[in-house]
Formats: sequence, C-alpha cells, structure tokens
Amino acid sequence: MIVDGDTTLVEMLSEQLQLREEFATATAALGAVALELSKNDFYDVIILDANLPDMDGWEVCRVMRQNGIRSPIIMLSGVESDIELGREAGANDYITKPFRVGVLLTRLRAQIRQHERCDDAVLTIGPFTFRPADKFLLNTANNKMVRLTDKETAIIKHLYRAGERMVGRDVLLDKIWGYGANVTTHTLETHVYRLRQKIEHDPSSAQILVTEPGGYRLIS
Repeated sequence: MIVDGDTTLVEMLSEQLQLREEFATATAALGAVALELSKNDFYDVIILDANLPDMDGWEVCRVMRQNGIRSPIIMLSGVESDIELGREAGANDYITKPFRVGVLLTRLRAQIRQHERCDDAVLTIGPFTFRPADKFLLNTANNKMVRLTDKETAIIKHLYRAGERMVGRDVLLDKIWGYGANVTTHTLETHVYRLRQKIEHDPSSAQILVTEPGGYRLIS
C-alpha cells in the first residue's frame, strides 16, 4: 500500500512497481483511508508519507502498530531529522525525499525478505509458542508439542502476520499454494479443519483460528 497526499507521486510509484510484475498496489491519499484499508486487508509492505493532508504520518504508523499490523512500514519524508520519529512510531525504514525509484525498490525487497525470515522468531499464539522454522507449536500449559505439516505451518504464519485481521481464502490460496495452482477453497478448508483438531480445545467452537465471512482470523 502506498500512502501519500501527492497523487502524482502515488501514480508514478504505483505504475513503476506494477511494471515489475512482483507487486500489486493499493493507494490512499489520506491517513484515515490508509487506516481503514489496513483493517480490512493484509499488505506485504506499506509506504507511508510523514506529512499527509488529514493527519500526521507518524501517528498513522503508531495507530497501525497499535492495531496489530506487523507488515513492514517504510516512511517517506523531506526532513532527514525525522528518522528518529519514524523509529519511535514503529517504522521499519525511512527514505528521504526526493529519492530514486531504484533505491525504493531495493529497500522494499529488503524489508519483505527480512519480514519473511521471521520464521526464526518464537511467536505466541493463544496458549502456544510457535516456531515456524521448526514446524511445531508448544503448549505452554502442559509442555506438549504439536507437530505441523508444511501447509499448516504456512497457514498459521500468514494469519499471524496479518495481526488479528481477517485474511481472505483467495489470499491464503495464492500465498500458500501459489497463484494459478489447481486447488479449491475446499482444499484450504480441509487443512484448516485438521489444524483445528490439533490446536483448539473444542474444534467445533474455534477460539484461536476463527472463521470470518470470506476468510479466517487468528486470535493470538
């Protein structure tokens, strides 16, 4: 997602990113719109200007973090001294305007790669600790290990990265099985069913991996 009040810049960046065919973009000129979009969808990375027409970009960044958004956020500003403000707000990186598109692309790819490497982290999900790299959940209450398949690990990982926001079934199918793969939503639903048998106290009344209209949400 690209958030900037300069519509000319937004259009140019969006066009340049989509030309690379590795990015699909959503745009917002106002901080309030960006916050609403981020509540309803998952973005691999957010480019956020520090000076928006309706509110302070640093405040937008802070609110996104408070809302549980874990996606990398790259702040844009014409004032180099604003770097510390970005760190305090929870930004991952900072680029001073004006900048070259090539520089932005390099930083974008670096942030996405780094975010994907969070497999090495130990994450907390309900009563479990989750280590994606090792493909298991550890129930901290009874110290029992729950082993996961590759697909189950990927489902939890993608839902965790979205915070507590719903992730659509089509998004999960694309992220986990790959765009254009010959799979249906029934395939995903089967994996979710089996995963619930492993992690839910009562699989028929899920409290961790919950179903939402059009997708799923992870309550961590």
